[in-house]
Amino acid sequence: MEKKTASSETAIDMNKFRLRTFIEKLIQLDEVEIHDNPVPLSELSDIMEATPKAVLFRKAGPDQVELVGNVAASRSRLAAAFGVSEEDLAGELQSRLDAPQPVIEVASADAPVHQVIHKGEDADLTRLPFHPQHRFDGGTYISSGIDYTVDPETGITNVGCRRLSLKNKRQARTNVTAPSDLKGIYQKCAARGEKLPVNFAVGSHPLDYLAAGKHIPPDEVKLVGTLRGEPVPLVKAVTNDIRVPADVELVIEGYLDEKGYREQEGPYGEFMGYYGPMHINPIYHVTAITMRRDVLHQTVLHGSGKVLHRAESVNLMAITLEAGVRRILKSISVEPVAVRVMLSSGEGQCVRVAIRQTFPGQARNAIAALFGAIPILKHIFVVDEDIDVYSDEQFEWAFGTRFQADRDIVIHTGMRGFHMDPSLEGRLTGAKAGFDLTFPVGIKGSFLTRVAEPPRIHGTAQYQTVHQALESGPMCFVELMEATGSQDGREIALELDDLLERGLLVRLEDGEYALAENDKI
Repeated sequence: MEKKTASSETAIDMNKFRLRTFIEKLIQLDEVEIHDNPVPLSELSDIMEATPKAVLFRKAGPDQVELVGNVAASRSRLAAAFGVSEEDLAGELQSRLDAPQPVIEVASADAPVHQVIHKGEDADLTRLPFHPQHRFDGGTYISSGIDYTVDPETGITNVGCRRLSLKNKRQARTNVTAPSDLKGIYQKCAARGEKLPVNFAVGSHPLDYLAAGKHIPPDEVKLVGTLRGEPVPLVKAVTNDIRVPADVELVIEGYLDEKGYREQEGPYGEFMGYYGPMHINPIYHVTAITMRRDVLHQTVLHGSGKVLHRAESVNLMAITLEAGVRRILKSISVEPVAVRVMLSSGEGQCVRVAIRQTFPGQARNAIAALFGAIPILKHIFVVDEDIDVYSDEQFEWAFGTRFQADRDIVIHTGMRGFHMDPSLEGRLTGAKAGFDLTFPVGIKGSFLTRVAEPPRIHGTAQYQTVHQALESGPMCFVELMEATGSQDGREIALELDDLLERGLLVRLEDGEYALAENDKI
C-alpha cells in the first residue's frame, strides 16, 4: 500500500470529508429534516421512512445523542457529495477511479476520531444508539458501519459495509455469511484458530460508503481517497494494527473470535425489500470505541420494501452500476447515451439503457455483453437515443410502440443469479431477459417512425404565395406556413385546395405537397 506521512507541508483538512460538514452542506441545500425534540430510538426508522430527506435527530434516545440518517438516500445528495450535477455523477465517478490516490498516515494525536478513547471495560456498546430498524428484525442494530480489516496472509486491507447487532456491552453479532472477501478471510482465520481484528467506522462521508461497496484490488482502503479525489488520512487503531480514516465520527475496534460460526443472527430487513433469514455467524468482541468529542452518530434507511428507491445502499450502488454499464458498452463499440438503474428493482437488477444504434444487432450485443459482465443484472431494457430513460412515460411509450414480444425479447436461462433474489427460491441460477425496445435500423428514420411534436415556426417569409414556395421544392404544411410567414395556417389550406382543384398539386408518400409535373405556370 502506497503510504505517505503527514507533515506541516502536507496539512490535511480533517473536516473537509467529515460527515457533520456534509450534513451542514445538505442543510443549506434544504435536504435535511431536523428534529430538535427528543425522539425514542424505537421511532427513528419510522420517521426516516416517512420523508425523502435526510433526517437529523438532535436528541436521539435516552442519551439524547445527535444522529443522522438517510444521508445517501437520493441522487441529489450523492451529487452534492461529489460536487457535480446529477447528470454528471457516473462520469465523475469514473474520472476519479481513473486517478488513484495514495493514503497519508497521521499520528493518533492528530486524528479527530481519537479525541475520545474508551478501552477495556469502558468500551460499552450499550452506550451507542443501536436501534430497531424493521418490525421483525432479530434485535437492535447499527447499520451504518464500514468495516476495515487486514488479510493476515496478504497484508491487504479489505473494506466493506456490514451491520452490527447488539448482544451485550462487549459483544455484537454481525453478518459474515453472504459471499464477500471478509467471509473468505475470516474462514481461513477460524480454520487456523486465529482471531480476526475488524474495525467499524460509524459516521462516514457518502463517498467512503461508495468506496466500501466497490471491489478493486489490490488495497481497498486506497479507494476511499480515490473517490474523495485526494489522499485519505489514516490512523492506526489503538488496540490493533488496522488503519482507518482519521476524520470519521466514531470507530468501534474489535475482533471476530476464533470459534467460528456459532450463534444465530437475524432476521433482518434486507436491501431487496424482504427479510433475510437467521444465519449462524461469529461473535464480534469490542476492544475500544474512539470518537470525536462532538460525535455525530449515523444510521441508514435499509431494506424498507415500499420505499426501496430511497434505500441508501441502492442509491450508492446505482452510481457504480451505471458507470460500469457505460464502460462495458463503450468496450464493445456501442455508444451509451444514458443509463438508469431502476432503484426499486432490488439492488439494481433492472436497468434502462439508451444507445445510439448505427447498425443492426447493437441492442442485442449490448444485452449480451451486460449480462456477461454484470451478474447482478436480471432485466435489461434498451431504447433508442430519443427516449429519456428517466421518464416512465417515455419508457412506456417505447415499450408499447417499438417492442414485439416474439421478436424483441431475449431470454437466457441457467445464468448466475443474485443470491438475495427471493424469486430464485434458493437456486444459484435463473433466467434473465433483455428487452429490445429500439426501432429496427431498417425502418428507423422513416416517416412512420418520426416522433410527433408541436410545430415551431420561426424566421421571416421568403415567398408571397404557396405556389412560389413549392417551386423551390416539396414541403410539408408547416414548412409552407414558415416559408410564407403564416401564423395562422387556414389561408395556406385554401391556397392548397385551389392548386389541387386546378390540377397543379400532388401529394408525396410522406405527406409533402409538390407541384404537378405538368405545372407550367
